[in-house]
Amino acid sequence: MEKTVQLYEGKAKKVYATADETLCIVSYKDDATAFNGVKKGTIAGKGVVNNRMTNMLMQLLEQQGVPTHFVEEINERDTVVKRVKIVPLEVIIRNVSAGSFAKHYGVEEGIVFDEPTIEFSYKNDDLGDPLLNSYHALALKLATKEEIELIKKYSFKVNEVLKAYFLKLGVRLIDFKLEFGKLNDGTIVLADEISPDTCRFWDAKTGEKLDKDRFRRDMGGVEDAYKEIFKRVTTGE
Repeated sequence: MEKTVQLYEGKAKKVYATADETLCIVSYKDDATAFNGVKKGTIAGKGVVNNRMTNMLMQLLEQQGVPTHFVEEINERDTVVKRVKIVPLEVIIRNVSAGSFAKHYGVEEGIVFDEPTIEFSYKNDDLGDPLLNSYHALALKLATKEEIELIKKYSFKVNEVLKAYFLKLGVRLIDFKLEFGKLNDGTIVLADEISPDTCRFWDAKTGEKLDKDRFRRDMGGVEDAYKEIFKRVTTGE
């Protein structure tokens, strides 16, 4: 499978067409951004970590009944995926208060919720990805009622599977962002990535942050954090 023309370049990935119009190749970059692109930098090796980790987790989720866009890993940075039209509805699942939740609601980080919360944001960089609810999503025709319910169902399933998976690796899954896409026949599948760019991971014993917050907050040790979470996922310990 080879790349033909570049279809899209985002903050962290490039997407290429292939000779098969139902398939694309996603190529992961080391570029890092935060605060809707205001802060920019590079995290050495990030593309490799995010590509390989995403592929492993997508395959795990497929086994647990969550359909994904994953097809085949070509090399450490490139992966063949099903071509989808992204639903412009980002989903954020939270198990513990952190980041913008703590800031918006004036609470400290680290409060464990009785049940996970779900948020939607409108995937639109020009507007700063504003938060919205399902009624807004329907009004803007971002998805149908049935699609929103299915996305919610899949998102909570992803949380259930990954929370248990990471706990076995000594990591707490604090929160994460998901994106979904539609195949040509309208089937909803999990797309984008699952990585330290899109999840908050805290070491279960020390509380050390093993994700992009180290970059966002100038904490240092960013590459080491990505390597550590990757090591745990690939070695299973």
